[in-house]
Amino acid sequence: MTSVAASSPTVWALLLPEAGFRSQVLGLAEAIGGKLVEKNIDLRPPWSILPSNLCPFPFWGLDPTLDQLNPPWPDVVIGCGRRTIPIALEIKRRSAGNTAAIYIQNPKASTPAFDLVVSMKHDDQSGPNVMTVDTAIHRVTRAKLSAAADEWKARLGIHPRPLIGVILGGRNRSFRFTDAVLNRAIVNLTILAKDNGASFIITPSRRTDLHVVERFKEFAQAMPNVTLWDGAGDNPYFGMLALCDGLIVTEDSVSMVSEAIASGKPVATIPLEGHAPRHIAFIENLLEKGAMTRFNGALPLASPITLPDYTQLAAERVKRLLASKH
Repeated sequence: MTSVAASSPTVWALLLPEAGFRSQVLGLAEAIGGKLVEKNIDLRPPWSILPSNLCPFPFWGLDPTLDQLNPPWPDVVIGCGRRTIPIALEIKRRSAGNTAAIYIQNPKASTPAFDLVVSMKHDDQSGPNVMTVDTAIHRVTRAKLSAAADEWKARLGIHPRPLIGVILGGRNRSFRFTDAVLNRAIVNLTILAKDNGASFIITPSRRTDLHVVERFKEFAQAMPNVTLWDGAGDNPYFGMLALCDGLIVTEDSVSMVSEAIASGKPVATIPLEGHAPRHIAFIENLLEKGAMTRFNGALPLASPITLPDYTQLAAERVKRLLASKH
């Protein structure tokens, strides 16, 4: 390991198909800088279903239709998602420990084997190699927001103020966008429009059920100054983060909530129906800190606090780790 590696490292981003995992890995890799190499990987059965700390010969389990992993090994490898754990640690082993192995989220029994674990507060992890964060690692930066503002101001700037961005998630293993949630959201958005003259930019995600999208289309057609992105053309997501006066986001995605907060805009959230103790702990921590509020038909309130930029803090810790290795 040389000083060149510390200042301009080669960083492998292990990218599973899941968008939430990918955005966190890329966010940290981009913040570290150096040469970013994206490795689109996955494990096939039975490796994909084995406990991550009991997964022998993990390279044998790599999906042969995706990227393969060969030396020279990188200075840093970053994983997020259980299936990246044995792969990242095997890269570290094959490099004779020269590759710094970084994991985002909770690798559980494998925690001591990583050089750095960036773990959410609700994971209740501790140790000299653990960095605890309140929000997920993300790709939102001042530079990207500035570029998005320039790109989208002509299209989004025509809407009357206050302009509110509505970011919709959807069903996952723990939460459901039920009709009750949907009806309450539409009612509250209608109240917000009538009481405050708000206009809206609404964007669904790939997980948003079709019937939910259709109801929001009806809302957009019935109300003045409402635009819903239908999936055609450029995604206005970063433009919304940059230009909206406030953001309303469903609570099902840790990444979506974290990115909304990282924008620096007032954030209000819409809870979906379901129960996941760790996820609820994440939401409750941010509500207690005042980083966001729950949407009740009022304008999202500016937060009285500014959370640290955990992505940059994690990147700086990786750089110090690299400097200590050479």
